[in-house]
Amino acid sequence: MTGYASAQHSASVEGGQEPQSSSRLGLEIRAVNSRFLDLSFRLPDELRALEPALRTLLTARLKRGKVEVRAAIDVTDNQSLSTPAASQLQRLLTLQDSIQAWLPKARDLSVADVLRLCSGSGAAGTDWSEIAPSLAEQAVTELLAARAREGERLSAMLLDRIQQLRELAKQAAPLVPQLVEQQRLKFLERWKEAMALGDGAVAPEAAQDRALAEATAFAIRIDVAEEITRLGSHLDEIERLLKKGGDIGKRLDFLIQELHREANTLGSKSATLELTRISVDMKVLIEQMREQVQNIE
Repeated sequence: MTGYASAQHSASVEGGQEPQSSSRLGLEIRAVNSRFLDLSFRLPDELRALEPALRTLLTARLKRGKVEVRAAIDVTDNQSLSTPAASQLQRLLTLQDSIQAWLPKARDLSVADVLRLCSGSGAAGTDWSEIAPSLAEQAVTELLAARAREGERLSAMLLDRIQQLRELAKQAAPLVPQLVEQQRLKFLERWKEAMALGDGAVAPEAAQDRALAEATAFAIRIDVAEEITRLGSHLDEIERLLKKGGDIGKRLDFLIQELHREANTLGSKSATLELTRISVDMKVLIEQMREQVQNIE
């Protein structure tokens, strides 16, 4: 199922008497429909080493879907012109002297270099190894909650389509006996006409028996009672699964295929426009269900 969730965590870096800079880790999880679980990660270099742990976390809690995890680290200077700490300045001076001892032509640090290095040194060193997994756990929980809400909406839609299919099945059930009786009367009329043209060459009893036999064979060809019964059984099972919940996506997908098969058979046996219309309406509803079932885990 589709879903989106995000989580953020901010960390401040002390410099002198006040926070000199802050960094923020933002993590997003986007999920769209897929028959299987497909994970992809877009992580900054600082978090590359955490990908296996994040993959394990998501695999344990998600079963289906194309899931993309994005993370970004933003560093902000709160006081870009604040006075650097004495310890930072001493450290930079020591490093500069060491480098120039080996590289005499290396230039001295400028004021801008000092401010930049002092403001960014602490932020760049923030350890996200413990924070990132907890953010991912929080985002996955939000994602599952969002997918659960979507699942409730999908379930309501599917239950509505099930009710409409039941109504169509009720309309189709009485059509077959009426059609069989009409066809039987037509056969009898044709045999009476044939007898009149044949000047009594065929016995009335034989003509009537032949008409009844033809009507019976016709009834067998167009009988859709079995298809309607199976369709009702599949609808009952789908409704039961929706109320039960859990990982039901693949089972629903199979049952939708069976519904489509019964609706196709109903249409192939149709001998009236009314039954054909019912079959077409069923296929439309079943196709709507099929599209939404693809989004259910």
